Amino acid sequence: MKLNRRLIATAALFGAVQMLSAADIVGKITLKGTPPPNPAAPLDPNCGKMHPEGMKVPLYTVGKDGTLADVFVYISEGAPKAAAPAEPAILDQKGCEYLPYVSGLQTGQKLLVKNSDDVLHNVHAQPAVAGNKESNMAELPKSKPLEYVFPNPEVLLKFKCDVHPWMFSYVGVVDHPYYAVSDKDGNFKIANVPAGTYTVEAFHRKAGKVPQKVTVGADGGKADFTLEVPAK
Repeated sequence: MKLNRRLIATAALFGAVQMLSAADIVGKITLKGTPPPNPAAPLDPNCGKMHPEGMKVPLYTVGKDGTLADVFVYISEGAPKAAAPAEPAILDQKGCEYLPYVSGLQTGQKLLVKNSDDVLHNVHAQPAVAGNKESNMAELPKSKPLEYVFPNPEVLLKFKCDVHPWMFSYVGVVDHPYYAVSDKDGNFKIANVPAGTYTVEAFHRKAGKVPQKVTVGADGGKADFTLEVPAK
């Protein structure tokens, strides 16, 4: 009994030390080159009512000074695996688009896909990694969310709506919680990373991916990335 108590106390102390030594990886994503204009979505009458001025497909979301949004940034090498959180991730179909356009998810974590619109959508999950199951299901307006779980890492896993062919979403599925998505100003933060040296990768579905070695200390880590518009 005393030995078990000592083991429990040691494990608790180790966990506390890990939490105390955890810090954030922060950085900014910049795009080099001039991307092509985002194409107009070919809206049908129902979706056109929601967007009377039209809507663009967000292939590139570039801010001032060339900053780039919707980049999935994650530890690709060296991260300890972690159990999936109990709280599900949410993907919504709202205004005839998937929101968020790019997001993250842990292996084994539930993903709930909602339809907040008054029109029919369908949810077509198109994984490319063996063991992650493809699925294609209709979803009625404001109906019960569809539920997905993916057992294997995959960056990026595509969702689409076959009813509205401009609707896409991309999910980074990883086996740990150390990931982020860059915001409209290109900034990202990967929170509570244990001290150590890792490979961090920035992945944009059009501008490609760039890895970088990052060391996390007491003050965290810094990782700025420059992605390039592909040559034609």
